[in-house]
Amino acid sequence: MPDLYFQIFKNSFQKHNIHFMIQRLSAFILLVVFIASCKKESTTTPAYNIVFKFKFDSTQQRLNGLGQPSVMLAGHAGQHPLFNAMSAHYIELAPAATTQLGQGAILYKATETTAGGESAIDFSNSNKAGNGSVFYTIPISSVTKGTYEWLRVSLAYQNYDVKYLVDTTISGFHINQENTGTIASFIGFNTYISSFKIKNQTVLVHDNRKQGFWGFESAITVAGTSYPIFDSAQAPAGATTVVNPISATSPIPAGSCVVTAQIKPGKLTITGNETNDIVVEVSLSTNKSFEWQDNIANGKWEPLKGEKVVDMGIRGMIPTVQ
Repeated sequence: MPDLYFQIFKNSFQKHNIHFMIQRLSAFILLVVFIASCKKESTTTPAYNIVFKFKFDSTQQRLNGLGQPSVMLAGHAGQHPLFNAMSAHYIELAPAATTQLGQGAILYKATETTAGGESAIDFSNSNKAGNGSVFYTIPISSVTKGTYEWLRVSLAYQNYDVKYLVDTTISGFHINQENTGTIASFIGFNTYISSFKIKNQTVLVHDNRKQGFWGFESAITVAGTSYPIFDSAQAPAGATTVVNPISATSPIPAGSCVVTAQIKPGKLTITGNETNDIVVEVSLSTNKSFEWQDNIANGKWEPLKGEKVVDMGIRGMIPTVQ
């Protein structure tokens, strides 16, 4: 009888041990499959991007709207503003000089709104970038394969510092000194602005503003007292320079700010088999891009004497694939 009990116990133990071994083996197989799948995922091709960066260059050639060298108009003066930020609301790659606006590869178009009536750029959703900063990134897989010769970037907003001359009498003190102020300007076709901050001061608008609207902020200190300076105005329609060297074959709408330039050092080809990011440096000419009516004829901006801003357009673009 004890032998019988022992045999039953032995058989039961063997069955339990075999069952346990099967469970261990199954768990091991699942672990191997999981590790293999993880290794497979880790070997998938990484996603690469086209990265656009701003560069602001006051030494870059100053161009007119047709992309030709530009000279200052008689009775006008200009200076190189020191840029703090810029935003764009449209980016397009065009295969050829005959490609019409909107028929190339549209990479980006910012949010628009009708809150102010007509369709306008929604300034509250604008992405601003400084010198050397990325202003847009897109996966290469999202771009139509092909070869592109031209880049179009519609600029919308710019913020920069400028110098101005104060030659006046305040509280009995005669002031003759050069100061620095900040300008926020809107160069897109039409912008809905709820509010905007120039430097420290916030300006309420809650309406649309056409290309060429700007605000200026600064302060003058006299005998220990600070006197704030603020101005805001609208540049004349069509006064903002927009460089488009292929306007004869591919024009842009009047009042827009679609700056166009040939890609350097050659055409940009998208194959879909890229093994690195494509970085495009978008160098913008700020060469005397801030222009005013120089009524005093001294080459210095004197807003307190009524010298009006007439042009704030970027004076050329060089997109370089790095």
